[in-house]
Amino acid sequence: MAWVNIRSLCSFWNFRGIFQRRRMGGEVALGESAYTIKSHGASLARNHSNDWIILVLLAVIEVILNVIRPFHRFVGKDMMTDLKYPLKDNSVPVWAVPMYAVLLPIAIFVLFYLCRSKGDVYDLHHSTLGLLFSVLITGVITDAIKDGVGRPRPDFFYRCFPDGKDFYDQLGQVLCHGKDSVIREGHKSFPSGHTSWSFAGLGFLSLYLSGKVKVFDRRGHVAKLCIVFLPLLVASLVGVSRVNDYWHHWQDVFAGAILGLVVATFCYRQFFPNPYDDNGWGPYAYFNALDEVSRASTNSDQVTNAGNVQATGIQQSRQGGDVALSIGSDLISAQDRMESGKR
Repeated sequence: MAWVNIRSLCSFWNFRGIFQRRRMGGEVALGESAYTIKSHGASLARNHSNDWIILVLLAVIEVILNVIRPFHRFVGKDMMTDLKYPLKDNSVPVWAVPMYAVLLPIAIFVLFYLCRSKGDVYDLHHSTLGLLFSVLITGVITDAIKDGVGRPRPDFFYRCFPDGKDFYDQLGQVLCHGKDSVIREGHKSFPSGHTSWSFAGLGFLSLYLSGKVKVFDRRGHVAKLCIVFLPLLVASLVGVSRVNDYWHHWQDVFAGAILGLVVATFCYRQFFPNPYDDNGWGPYAYFNALDEVSRASTNSDQVTNAGNVQATGIQQSRQGGDVALSIGSDLISAQDRMESGKR
């Protein structure tokens, strides 16, 4: 039964039906108002202009952290036992990380936007903004720690001594004669950047999907969890590859995973309710906009009702005046008749 429920989500019309929830006992339909890029996109971007400026600053800081030299901690001959793994290429290239951790989630956000009949620019904007904050904040924290700690990678020996001939000074410190950029990269082991970025982007996507498919709807469809766990599984496999490639120690990967997932959770909760909330499928801003529309509609109805009551009062006053005039005219006519009889 659970798999039937999952399969029904793939139907276009059922997929759109996810968003046709109702609030306040079914009185206000969430799908009644259209919030599209054309109608609300420009104003929404202006309202969050400061957030986009901060994103640019974070991107600049991230570039600077990748350019500066990391701390070169003491590395002695006795330490080389754990740093003598072979120098290998990345199983997951650096350029692939933003592809699956940033562009893939954004593509899914756009898909949800397009599959909704009237669109929800709040959902698209806030999910994209939250994702970018998640990966950039994670990236800045990760690279700042990398530069400050300067932990050698497991393959540091062959970065330092590419020909396998090691040299040390009087204190036992290594005297590297390898390529400078390769040696510098060898001091950036803790924490794992691939892993932290993967969990920051795919962890955010996992939270987003858990709200959209209503994983915690208390109906017992455990198969929905497969949708939520899939991005986390991909991020975990990326972390495993970093250990297998001898680019990171397992502690680096573990710390990177925790860091990325924690930052993703904080960034997601800035824009969305908890996935297990009844309204966990949409951003706060969308429900706030609906409340404003509802209040404006209520105020308009009140003004209209007040105008109708006032018009009714005026009409009743006019009718009362006509009745009074009619009674006064009848009294005058009766009085004239009485006076004529006396004569």
